[in-house]
Amino acid sequence: MALRDQGDVICEGSPVLLYLDERRKYLTKVEKDRKIHTHKGYIDMSALIGLEYGSKVKSNIGVDFVALQPTLWDYVLKVVRKTQVIYPKDMAIMVFKLGLKPGMKVVEAGTGSGALTCALAFFVKPGIVYSYEINPSFQEVAKRNLERAGLLDYVVLKLKDITQGIDEENVDAVVLDMATPWLVVPHAYKALKRGGHFARLSPTINQVEKTVLELRKHDFVDIKVYELLLREIKVEEGAVRPEMFMVGHTGYITFARKSL
Repeated sequence: MALRDQGDVICEGSPVLLYLDERRKYLTKVEKDRKIHTHKGYIDMSALIGLEYGSKVKSNIGVDFVALQPTLWDYVLKVVRKTQVIYPKDMAIMVFKLGLKPGMKVVEAGTGSGALTCALAFFVKPGIVYSYEINPSFQEVAKRNLERAGLLDYVVLKLKDITQGIDEENVDAVVLDMATPWLVVPHAYKALKRGGHFARLSPTINQVEKTVLELRKHDFVDIKVYELLLREIKVEEGAVRPEMFMVGHTGYITFARKSL
């Protein structure tokens, strides 16, 4: 189910997102003689081969599903979770603020379930993400999620405590999702190239304070902290309003750049 350009036609081995409605979407891979079972009947995956993405396919009881090409958003939301993952809304600003582009070298810690790792690898490939994690069980889950997305070739998984130092030099960015990011700031400064980027997502404001004070101590510049809220709008004829539930606070994102 690799996240890559498959063209418009579904082939055997192609990834597909079977869409029933907003709550029921099934991320899978097309294989001959395989059936995907749902509460609305099963779908014969052989029937998808040769169709264009966006085509409708019926279950055995006549219910329509739409065969969509998965996006990075779909993979991130469908990762196997052993830890809390960073939401796509927060990843999006990271991609832009870090200036991610193909060929970059990025250091990340901790890997967790690998959701952010997938996003970083997707945008820097054929560059490399060096991802530090201290929990081997988390790392194994992340490895499987990266394999599923077809991005493992662009990630070096490291079982190491990043607070003890960063092995890499002259990297483009250091991205942290861990409890004590301020302990990594001196190592990040040493590892980053001139003008390189630092980013950290923190769930609590006291972590932000400690991190920013440490960044200032090490002469980082352009220090910014953001919080992003995402609210969906319910649209029905004669009744358009915000949804009752929303993705509110997920974390504070701190950005900075290395100066000399």
